[in-house]
Amino acid sequence: MAITASGLFGLTLEKMLIDTLGISLENETTIKCALVLDALAPNYDTMDFFDDVSANEATGTGYTTGGVVLTATEVLPGTVGGSVAGVLTYDTVDAAWTTSTIANAMGAVGYHNSGSAATSPLIWLSDFVSAASSSNGTFTVQWAAPASGGIFNIDYTP
Repeated sequence: MAITASGLFGLTLEKMLIDTLGISLENETTIKCALVLDALAPNYDTMDFFDDVSANEATGTGYTTGGVVLTATEVLPGTVGGSVAGVLTYDTVDAAWTTSTIANAMGAVGYHNSGSAATSPLIWLSDFVSAASSSNGTFTVQWAAPASGGIFNIDYTP
């Protein structure tokens, strides 16, 4: 199998909506982004923790296992911060690994780092569509601007 689409992990989304996780998407010390390879076959209905994807995490010089902490994370409702009316947008600064040599990263996984892969809830996966690499340079995951969807968005109007 392979990564074929971006998405939100349903079990985590459900737990966030019914408030059984107690995590915030705007926490700038625990929300992380990790790179994954195309060998990952994401199941957005059943995968729930980072240990479900960690065997397919990218590796390389300058890449730290588990990824990087995301900063300037924002949940933007409606027209706040350039977001679209009736759409909740999640955005953050771009994720970057400087002076890195990373081969064939196929996607980026966002998750809440609890300190253990077995209890770190998966939040989203962004499909790169084609493999991306760096060679002793900066590998950057550039998210869309809030008005263009950010990392993900949820339309809350019928």
